[in-house]
Amino acid sequence: MRHTLPIAPQFYVTAPQPCPYLPGRMERKLFTALQGEGAQRLNDGLSKQGFRRSQNVLYRPSCADCAACLSARIDVADFSPSRTQRRVARRNAGLERQVASPWATEEQYALFRRYLESRHASGGMADMDTFEFAAMIEETPIRTRVVEYLDPETGALVATSLTDILDDGVSMVYSFFEPDLPKASLGTYLILDHVEIAREIGLPYVYLGYWVPGSDKMGYKAAFAGLDVYAGGRWQRVHDPDAFRSQAHPLVNDPIAEQVANISLPDTGPVRRRG
Repeated sequence: MRHTLPIAPQFYVTAPQPCPYLPGRMERKLFTALQGEGAQRLNDGLSKQGFRRSQNVLYRPSCADCAACLSARIDVADFSPSRTQRRVARRNAGLERQVASPWATEEQYALFRRYLESRHASGGMADMDTFEFAAMIEETPIRTRVVEYLDPETGALVATSLTDILDDGVSMVYSFFEPDLPKASLGTYLILDHVEIAREIGLPYVYLGYWVPGSDKMGYKAAFAGLDVYAGGRWQRVHDPDAFRSQAHPLVNDPIAEQVANISLPDTGPVRRRG
């Protein structure tokens, strides 16, 4: 006789590290492995609760004295571009979009290095070598695509997004672009084009990663209409970015055990046992 039992993922917390967004604060992450035949359902379910994917791990900030890192997504039905965003879309309308399976190339890595050296030279990825880059792109147990943008005249790669396909949207896992084209606003264009991708395949959301109220590095995300953030255990519309600054208060976060207890787990698939 065969029985089926759900796989219950185990959650862990990283050691505290200096927060890259709020000086003087310490950052911790709650994470779980993403593996097995239930990986897609787990990623779909936890993405709706503020988790993000990095290779075969799902994580969510879980700091003891702050809850300022808020998972953000665009509601495609409620999105309309601003005047500035329409100009960005027109400026980059000639770029050729190519979608492929998650496979790393030398051209991607060269662009990635130029991007890091210009924008994040002191960041955590600054020392990433070709093997680590290939792992970031290729180690995925779920539906993932590499979206590339090419210059139509030269064929040169100017931007890339590693993008997951969820049951309710597309998730921009990591993006990088040519830093020598600042007037092109390629970072903004990648988001605008992913809104179009979501519309083309009939999915309601574009997941953008984390937004931190008051952070200069993250401020651009608040410029997109239809932006929701996951705060207080639910998705909330961002009408006034300043309304979420209280999330950085040292008494706002729930204890780790309570955070884990409040996670809703999907049926992540069967384990077959003989007996």
